Amino acid sequence: MSSPATSLSTDPASGTRDFLPEDMVVRHRVFDTIREVFESHGFDPLDTPAFERLDVLTGKYGEEGDQLIFKILKRGEQEATGEADLALRYDLTVPLARVVARYGSQLVTPFKRYHIAPVWRADRPGHGRFREFFQCDVDIVGSDSLVADASVIATATDALDRLGLGGFRVQLNSRKALRGLIAAYGVDEAREADTLIALDKLDKVGVDGVVAELAERGIPSAAIEALGADLSGDDLHGAVRERLEGTEAGRAGLAEVDRILALLGGEVAGGTVAWSPVLARGLSYYTGPVWEFVHDDLDATIAAGGRYDGLVGMFTGTDLPAVGSSLGIERILLLLAEQDQAATGPDVVVTIMDDDGATDAMEMAQEVRTAGFSADLWVGTGKFGKQLKYADRRDARVAVIAGAREREAGTVAVKHLASGDQATIDRTALVSHLTDLLG
Repeated sequence: MSSPATSLSTDPASGTRDFLPEDMVVRHRVFDTIREVFESHGFDPLDTPAFERLDVLTGKYGEEGDQLIFKILKRGEQEATGEADLALRYDLTVPLARVVARYGSQLVTPFKRYHIAPVWRADRPGHGRFREFFQCDVDIVGSDSLVADASVIATATDALDRLGLGGFRVQLNSRKALRGLIAAYGVDEAREADTLIALDKLDKVGVDGVVAELAERGIPSAAIEALGADLSGDDLHGAVRERLEGTEAGRAGLAEVDRILALLGGEVAGGTVAWSPVLARGLSYYTGPVWEFVHDDLDATIAAGGRYDGLVGMFTGTDLPAVGSSLGIERILLLLAEQDQAATGPDVVVTIMDDDGATDAMEMAQEVRTAGFSADLWVGTGKFGKQLKYADRRDARVAVIAGAREREAGTVAVKHLASGDQATIDRTALVSHLTDLLG
């Protein structure tokens, strides 16, 4: 008697995704390219457990962030308590801080690491918003030199350029400059966050939108008038620089920005870098330079980062300088998946026309792989037409065919699947023919 039909849904859990082979081919290509670039800049890979002790994560992301931590209930006899003692990894930075605190004496300082791994957040799923997603970070811990900041920016730009996402602008600012900006416009320090949150929206809502939000947030009218005049003027950079040079924090921030620009020479692989006077990014997190990578053609921010000298010290009680950048890897993957029209299947499918030809087919497949091509060996049952349909669905470039007649003559047929052209060649010339055909 057959079992009754089940009503179980086959959809992945809300906020997660299944990645089919064509998706994974693109993801593997991207991750491999990024790893190669990161390692070429001297960064070492690091991995940490998918879950941490709950007390390691809580209190590190603010009240709103703590509410998004995926908690893991106690197990076994304690399960009934409904209490949690572990949690899924929320980001890659807090695990980095824990590792540095735990293994600091064993690590080469400055410690340069990269980490590409999934993280989990109990967020409300939506368009482009997931509960499980990958992060891609590169960080330097233990150096207060601005050369480290410039190095991290250069590493991220190289990775994006290698991925074919050139044409971006690196917008650079400093938290110190932002603090000086608040003082320069006569805004009370207690209203710093309100002011900078509004200013950070300049590219999205324009000057009128920023002025309106400043008023809604209760910023003094004199400060709003001065800001509005500078934001709508012909030389925003000159006006803000002049005001910043009148404050100690402003001068310190400008010095950081100017030093990094000098180190990078104003140009980076695949794009440009310039001072962005009102870029505010991550006010509660960063302590020095901050940046975002904006791609106008793609209408997207594809990377960001900054210096966070106070974060790692939360485990040691002593501040330790650190700087890092994160690629918006999920957004980048979506962009590349839309652009990537290249074949994702094997170079060659080797067919098996009959049982007697199976051994020879296996030998040919291995010969092709040894020559540096990918080769998929037909392992199913069915006639030649079914095998060609399989090769086509696999998005293969070439089918290799050797039936009894070809084996007897010492030849093999090579069919170029896109054009339909087919050539019969000497069996010993297979690799050289594929090299000419596939490059």
